[in-house]
Amino acid sequence: MPLAKILFSALVALLLTIPSDVVDSQPAAVQFTDITAPAGISFKHIWSPEKKYIVESMSGGVALFDYDNDGYLDIFFVNSLTVELAKSNKKTKSALYHNNGDGTFADVTDKAGVGDVGWGMGCAVGDYNNDGFDDLYVTSVGPDHLFKNNGNGTFADVTMKAGVSDPRWSTGAAFLDYDNDGRLDLFVTNYVGFDINRLPTFGEGPTCQFKGVPVQCGPRGLPGAGDTLYHNNGNGTFTDVSKKAGVADSIGYYGLDVVGSDFDGDGLVDIFVANDSTPNYLYHNNGNGTFSEIGFDSGTAVNGNGSEQGCMGVTVGDYDHDGMLDLFVTNFDDEYNILYRNLGRNSFADASYDAGVAAVSLPYVGWGTKFFDYDNDGWLDLFVANGHAYPQRDRYSQRKLLHKNNRDGTFSEIATQFGSALMDERASRGTAFGDIDNDGDVDVVVNDLDGAPQLLRNDGGNTNNSILVRTVGVKSNRDGIGALVKVVSGSLVQLDEVRSGGSYISQNDLRQHFGLEKRTKIDLIQVRWPSGIVDNLTNLSVNKLLTIKEGKGLVEQKDFGGAAKPAGAAR
Repeated sequence: MPLAKILFSALVALLLTIPSDVVDSQPAAVQFTDITAPAGISFKHIWSPEKKYIVESMSGGVALFDYDNDGYLDIFFVNSLTVELAKSNKKTKSALYHNNGDGTFADVTDKAGVGDVGWGMGCAVGDYNNDGFDDLYVTSVGPDHLFKNNGNGTFADVTMKAGVSDPRWSTGAAFLDYDNDGRLDLFVTNYVGFDINRLPTFGEGPTCQFKGVPVQCGPRGLPGAGDTLYHNNGNGTFTDVSKKAGVADSIGYYGLDVVGSDFDGDGLVDIFVANDSTPNYLYHNNGNGTFSEIGFDSGTAVNGNGSEQGCMGVTVGDYDHDGMLDLFVTNFDDEYNILYRNLGRNSFADASYDAGVAAVSLPYVGWGTKFFDYDNDGWLDLFVANGHAYPQRDRYSQRKLLHKNNRDGTFSEIATQFGSALMDERASRGTAFGDIDNDGDVDVVVNDLDGAPQLLRNDGGNTNNSILVRTVGVKSNRDGIGALVKVVSGSLVQLDEVRSGGSYISQNDLRQHFGLEKRTKIDLIQVRWPSGIVDNLTNLSVNKLLTIKEGKGLVEQKDFGGAAKPAGAAR
């Protein structure tokens, strides 16, 4: 990197340490309101204050999904353990909250049977058996858990029967249909080899120091764990095809998260793995059950300087409206968050500094993230949840970043305009995005490592128009995961894809949200299903939830609104 750019980055990072009360913080038209307590959410993530071991710093996934098909997004929070609790054979409880449709949530964990996940890490959602009810996969230190949705408000732990009990330290997961057979397969990233009976000594050795401060050891200096791809056999069981498919990670990089996306538009889902402190993987789908690893060839293995980074969270979106899906990855402090711009033909460029998302991120440790249109103007903005891994480090608790899309390939970081909800400094981890109150704008749920989460309601995003698209597969998998959705309204053309997993070890709403600014008509919605079937819908109204069924087109539409006002504030 040129010296001038390095000095500029350092200056920007220094300015970011100025207290928010001396920064221009004119309020934005949209606000995020923390409604956690009035919504009835009392979950608290367990934590160890000192975090002497890396395994105590990495948990905190969260999922937004409608487990009972009542039309409202429910929330699942993953909980973990500490070394002390684990050695004492004690348990903690993850939590499932049912959305009551009136701005409040009810804890239904015990009834649903999803509380005991051991040393939980992250989660992913997908209807693996195509019965119309979304199932839940939870990654853990030790055996993972596949919870089959029984369709009556309860889940059954079918992990052993299904054959997906990865015994390693698993982190990210994503359901995807890599062979387009209409059944969801499962990819799981594993982090490091960690033995609770042979713990590394805190602060001893070069990989247990950070800028001269003794800290937890790893991931460098610890063995990698490899990754797993499970093929869905269609009978409730899965087969480990990792080695056959070429995605087993025999080198042993430190995998933290995964996202499936058709980056080159050939109708086959590719797989991107965000690796911590080691090069990332981009697996190109060969269409014959195997993948070719093209991370370095594509430009996504390292940053533009050729350096590997501490990659954690990942999101995909067409931020520049060029019809190609771009990648954004969150990183450790002094290692800028990276924006990989898709150039086509499996080639990406590091556009981070040019886009204005790099320098501002240098003081932070980024985790959950997503391209999402917070103000419904038709252009994808970018959210990053932050928090350091080391409590021994200054600025352990950190604020969030919100990058507004300037519509010219650049972003402006404007979180200071959103008040305490985004500026509140926390140790944030997993983050999920979705419209919890069906009012047409995207809300945010953040699972913090140290204590209570945040449910951030979007107030004002629906001043502009939008639509929500729910996909129902027939020949393709029931959720339509992998379906490419294009929305055309006049000169505004948007593209997105139905995905499982991503952010940081979390699950976003499977429905696709498209902001439309003040446009009042949709000229075209085109859905390209994994099966190859294409549905085209024309001349549609805005501010509706649209359900599109493969081969049938529009089968249901509902107006936004009608739900009771959320708790905590008048609308």
